[in-house]
Amino acid sequence: MPAQSLNHYTIRVRDLERTKDFYCDIVGLTTGDRPPLPFPGYWLYCGGVPVVHLIGYRAEDPVIDDGPSAPASTGRLDHIAFSCTGLKQMRSDLDARGIRFDERVLPRLNMTQLFYLDPDGISVECNFDAQETETTGMKGYR
Repeated sequence: MPAQSLNHYTIRVRDLERTKDFYCDIVGLTTGDRPPLPFPGYWLYCGGVPVVHLIGYRAEDPVIDDGPSAPASTGRLDHIAFSCTGLKQMRSDLDARGIRFDERVLPRLNMTQLFYLDPDGISVECNFDAQETETTGMKGYR
């Protein structure tokens, strides 16, 4: 049976509270129900679905120069992406918090994308429908 949809992705974070606040305050996810697991963490919801799982420091995690909860050797994650609304507000929120972002418009689709980094250096992509794309002053793909 082929995949039906994305279930979730998990991030092993350096600072659990800071990362949770980032994804809630900046990306717009919400915290929600999480099973009583034996390690700290959060499940963050998007549209009622727990799409981001955060894992805090666990006693068995190695502590290296990168700090507790150093990333596991699980591959080469490039970025994670969300469908979003409210492009102007998102730009304003990122600017107000001093978060640098790149803005691009996809050719032919005229969809605007904002790229920025989370507290652990993972690239977050927010995609906005073409109806929200402005036609002047755009950087990137055009």
